[in-house]
Amino acid sequence: MNVLILAGGQGTRFREETVIKPKPMIEINGVPMLLHIINHYNHYGFKKFTVLGGFKIDYIHDYFGTLFSRVEANTYKYNDSEVTILDTGLDTMTGGRIKKAIEIIDDEEFMLTYGDGISNVNLKTLYEFYKTNNFLGVVTAVRPPARFGRLKIESGSVIKFGEKNQADEGWINGGFFVLNKDIKNYIDGESTIFEKEPLENLSNENRLGAFLHEGFWQCCDTIR
Repeated sequence: MNVLILAGGQGTRFREETVIKPKPMIEINGVPMLLHIINHYNHYGFKKFTVLGGFKIDYIHDYFGTLFSRVEANTYKYNDSEVTILDTGLDTMTGGRIKKAIEIIDDEEFMLTYGDGISNVNLKTLYEFYKTNNFLGVVTAVRPPARFGRLKIESGSVIKFGEKNQADEGWINGGFFVLNKDIKNYIDGESTIFEKEPLENLSNENRLGAFLHEGFWQCCDTIR
């Protein structure tokens, strides 16, 4: 099964680094986020990756071409995985990038995630959840990191001063999708934002499942 990784955005909130490199290539402990994500999937037996590049895609090619052997023109061998770098355009939105990838992969179903999200989600359990339900797609729902202490206020008085609690923050899109390729029918073209009409329409049709993940998750989209 192919794992698609969105890695083509311009990373405008991370200009400290993205003036030089695309956001997924920013290093954590000396290793690009992109490789941390690939290693995570590899751990669960997923070995085929398509990186949906765009902004500074040459940086990704140079990195893989320098450190790893080339299998085909845009495909590299990384440990026991194959990583294809697909140019999905500089200004293409997330939905457009996904649709371009669907047109070249053979899989009826595939994994999808973002190039700036790090987690310990159990990908095997996620896939099993998808297979045992009748959804066209499944999204991993996570708790957003709670940044501030919670106040409970009545009549102008603080009646409870609480510590930060993720459970108070609700659920958000954490990436780590499993999708059927028919999702392409929900994407109009290059300007389609995947998180808007495609996922909203799937949700309205009750065809989008939520896999609840209570463990570690962090979006690495700013220097903070």
